[in-house]
Amino acid sequence: MPDQKILEIKGLKTTFRVNGQEVRAVDSIDFHVLKGETIGIVGESGSGKSVTALSVMQLVSKPGVIAGGEIRYFPENGESVNLAALSEKAMQRYRGARIAMIFQEPMTSLNPVLRCGEQVAEAIRLHQKKSQKIARQETLNLFEQVQLPDPERIYSAYPHQLSGGQKQRVMIAMALSCKPDILIADEPTTALDVTVQQTILTLLKELKRKLGLSVIFISHDLGVIAQIADRALVMYGGKIVEQGSIHELFQHPKHPYTKGLLACRPPLDRRMRRLPVVEDFMEITQTESGMELIEKAGAADRLASLSEAPDAYQTRQNLLQQQPALLSVQNLSVWFPATRNWLGQPRTWVKAVDEVSFEVLPGETLGLVGESGCGKTTLGRALLHLLPVRSGEVIFDGQDLNTLEAKALRRIRKDIQIVFQDPYASLNPRLTIGQTLLEPLALHGIGADAKERKDRVLALLQSVQLGPEYFQRYPRECSGGQRQRVSIARALASEPRFIVFDESVSALDVSVQAQVLNLLMALREERGFTCIFISHDLSVVKLMSDRIIVMKQGKIVESGYAEAVYAHPKALYTQQLIGAIPGF
Repeated sequence: MPDQKILEIKGLKTTFRVNGQEVRAVDSIDFHVLKGETIGIVGESGSGKSVTALSVMQLVSKPGVIAGGEIRYFPENGESVNLAALSEKAMQRYRGARIAMIFQEPMTSLNPVLRCGEQVAEAIRLHQKKSQKIARQETLNLFEQVQLPDPERIYSAYPHQLSGGQKQRVMIAMALSCKPDILIADEPTTALDVTVQQTILTLLKELKRKLGLSVIFISHDLGVIAQIADRALVMYGGKIVEQGSIHELFQHPKHPYTKGLLACRPPLDRRMRRLPVVEDFMEITQTESGMELIEKAGAADRLASLSEAPDAYQTRQNLLQQQPALLSVQNLSVWFPATRNWLGQPRTWVKAVDEVSFEVLPGETLGLVGESGCGKTTLGRALLHLLPVRSGEVIFDGQDLNTLEAKALRRIRKDIQIVFQDPYASLNPRLTIGQTLLEPLALHGIGADAKERKDRVLALLQSVQLGPEYFQRYPRECSGGQRQRVSIARALASEPRFIVFDESVSALDVSVQAQVLNLLMALREERGFTCIFISHDLSVVKLMSDRIIVMKQGKIVESGYAEAVYAHPKALYTQQLIGAIPGF
């Protein structure tokens, strides 16, 4: 039997009206999905991949509009239907029932004031006209199907009471509740730990096999696409620049943009002085017919020069070992109340950080890796006294921070800074970038007058590769990568000696992530600061770190030089983290 199409896109064009101008988010693309096939759509933020998915679902909101083309769905029995031509009422018969979607961020997709089970049961009652009792039972069956632990508890839980992986499984259960033919998964694993990501990918592959689903899987990470898709489309600027089987795309990429995306991931077989970025492979030329992507000559030769010399790492370690520790942590514990008695006093505790000890040498980057909930972020914040410490010592440059009074601690904060995971949440939306960077200078009395402080801020912007025009911009006017650069500039404003980078690249596209990691390596070389680099991605930690600490359930389960921990992991947990790194 020949391959049977279940979805075909012809000449799809989706546009947005912005400041009186038409922006083509999806620009005349063509592709099809076969029954039982998984198609991957990959590209950077703004490439048009998510708008393509929303167009299929007829969920493009104003000022966006599907301006042309066909979205043809082929049901099992009956004639094909052009979804793009349906009214909103007619589309409701297909949306959810025949074509379902898993959105990128489950916390914003789930209603925070409704219990998780009720939200899934509501979809069953709405589309299948089932009674409340039957809908509840089917929801519990779905929770078992997506391998959620204790379905009864999950049914009654609110979204904030679940982990990221559990919330994503609830979203998968909701998408499957009406037994669709096509499942669209829009970045379903982007901000998840690599181990949780691996379990979600395995689950989707198993569900596809059992239920005969056709899947459109959207991601910015070609490594993830390689693990789940049969074919892949690469999008840039609203167009499909390359498509083909996974083997063709990864073994013989033709387009320079695809080559750039493949090279952006930190390699595991060697250390790099700088990660390749998309711009190393192509240049963009504006022509009368639109953007033209031209491959740069000699890219392979330039990339070969980016690898670090084999003896450079060992030389660096020898130099670091000759100095006393800048930061020494001894038996540090941070506990949170789990349950309380009727008087409000704690009865049981969550040991987020439990008797942890380590040292950081001057100029060293210490990697801190582990899954969500392992205690790594709590540890990072406790070092800066942003969380109360139950016991233990945090000795920075000979002073125990846990014994300092508030005034003395404020003085020392100038030397200890942090870059948070979500720059949009950590930047004040009411302040311009200039005001944000001037604030720490004024607070710590850096600069003789307002003019000198502004000059310092402009120099800071330049150091993080942002132009002077960003001085007057607000955070909302910047991309995710630009906001993260602002957060790095803010941390550097007080000229600190020690910085904690808390998951500072985990939610970025792989291409933007490569740019930010390159920036951090260059700034570290230029300014010589000491840092702790926190991440759930061991490949990123290996690139950035001299030594690595692996945490699980509040304790250190393994530590050592970065190369040794990766090449010869001793703990089973470390082996699992390494095994979960997406590969080609």
